[in-house]
Amino acid sequence: MKAKKSFGQHFLGDEKIAEDIANSLSFSDYDKIVEVGPGRGMLTKYLLDKKAELIVIEADRDMVMHIQKHYPALRQQIVSADFLKVDLSMFWRETPFGLIGNFPYNISTQILFKMLDYKAIIPEMVGMFQKEVAERVVSKEGTKVYGVISVLIQAYYDGEYLFTVEPESFIPPPKVRSAVIRLTRKANQDLGCDYKLFRRVVKQAFSQRRKMLRNTMKAFIKDDPLLDEDFFKQRPEQISVADYIDLTNKIEKRITNN
Repeated sequence: MKAKKSFGQHFLGDEKIAEDIANSLSFSDYDKIVEVGPGRGMLTKYLLDKKAELIVIEADRDMVMHIQKHYPALRQQIVSADFLKVDLSMFWRETPFGLIGNFPYNISTQILFKMLDYKAIIPEMVGMFQKEVAERVVSKEGTKVYGVISVLIQAYYDGEYLFTVEPESFIPPPKVRSAVIRLTRKANQDLGCDYKLFRRVVKQAFSQRRKMLRNTMKAFIKDDPLLDEDFFKQRPEQISVADYIDLTNKIEKRITNN
């Protein structure tokens, strides 16, 4: 089974890494797993050892046939579809599950945003990403890679960088290094502000990351004395998630009053 560029496939060939990824799931508050893009099943076999209920979602029909042949126990638990188009709430009547996978790099960020849409039923995610993406997701304020995805994910999940994976561990080897991260949902899911506005504020702030907030936030509160405060002299990468929540509430208040 050859990897297909159209699916962004790079098959994991290192047994130890596959086992380490599977062992990174905590099974805290859930006992079911959804694996995205199992491919040839390198990670799948270690997930089956967990004795947890497993569903795999695979878009490549050739790989679906491969999994059916080599993992017959999963025949009734294979979803042949594009993960980004699947309604995850149909599994287990909206009971929680862990999300895991050696995610295709071409849709890895979209997978994260989909996870946010279903955060109520996904308490944990363990995934392989391009190293730069993994670092961006878990980085804190004050770093060069801190950005939109960092803030939006960390508003609801605590991130942990687990380990780096070299290109030689894949077939074929990608041109970039990879990394495995774990995201654990925060106990308090009440963001404390309007999420849609929060997302707009964060994206607007990072749309011109070299500019101070007093410039970018004019899109919401132009000619407002609030922009003269020292806080707005900062650049987007200097602002914590909590600060963005507070900023969103201030902007919403100004918009409402006007």
